[in-house]
Amino acid sequence: MVMSDFKAIEVKNISKNYDKGKIVALDNISFDVKKGELFGLVGPDGAGKTTLLRIIATLLLQDSGEAKLDNFDCVADFKAIRQRIGYMPGRFSLYQDLTIEENLNFFATIFNTTIEENYHLIKDIYVQIEPFKHRRAGKLSGGMKQKLALCCALIHKPSVLILDEPTTGVDPVSRKEFWDMLGRLQHDGITIIVSTPYMDEANLCDRIAFIHHGKLLTINTPQNIIDSFGNVLWSISGDNLFSLMTKLRAWQNTKSCFSFGENLHFVSINAQITPQDIMHYLKDDSVQVSKIVPSIEDCFMSFMQN
Repeated sequence: MVMSDFKAIEVKNISKNYDKGKIVALDNISFDVKKGELFGLVGPDGAGKTTLLRIIATLLLQDSGEAKLDNFDCVADFKAIRQRIGYMPGRFSLYQDLTIEENLNFFATIFNTTIEENYHLIKDIYVQIEPFKHRRAGKLSGGMKQKLALCCALIHKPSVLILDEPTTGVDPVSRKEFWDMLGRLQHDGITIIVSTPYMDEANLCDRIAFIHHGKLLTINTPQNIIDSFGNVLWSISGDNLFSLMTKLRAWQNTKSCFSFGENLHFVSINAQITPQDIMHYLKDDSVQVSKIVPSIEDCFMSFMQN
């Protein structure tokens, strides 16, 4: 899908507080999403992703700033926007007592359309759950609920699809299938904005925005973010990772040291440091040190630290 320069989503200086201003959910957020783009909001729980998507979806009012979708104001033109978006909240919100088929028919009716009219949009997804179309939604697995929710969000042919952590709690196979589906929807011309706490999913977006404590840390393509890491990154392994991490964090040459699975990812303030320098400091025969390419997660941790 070739993206156009038309801005499908415009967010300008959006701020939102809770509990009479004591909790800052969003702090002066600004960004654009191009038509046809797959745009990711990446950050941990509590970062402000859900609040931001609810504002764009006209479900929540911001305290200041403005948001537009397809040039419609998200406050003044909320009725027009709700006809143009497909929204999939983080928590499964379809009718548990209705069957798959009944849920889909219900949402099609709300938007004055039919399953047949836009079946081409949901066909690749629906064929996977159609054998169970008479099963109640409350009895579905996590992956099947996810597919049903996406079908219901697409049945009226939205121009913008808003997905709030759609793969949280879903098995790895269903996660991969879901992102494959998003790629196909993008080729149909649908603009997609998706939030995720999973750093590996960030690589599948055209552009991503790192968000933490209501602030945007950076916006760029995944590759450009990795290319801008700016430090030599070392992978360190050994018999006692916790002990090694404690020693490294106390070292005067350490800029950062984090645990990544069975290894430590280490950055020194000294760009000339060698593996021998690191091993000499740790004085541990089990230690292995190698230079590695940073991942999106390494970049996120670096932005958070800065």
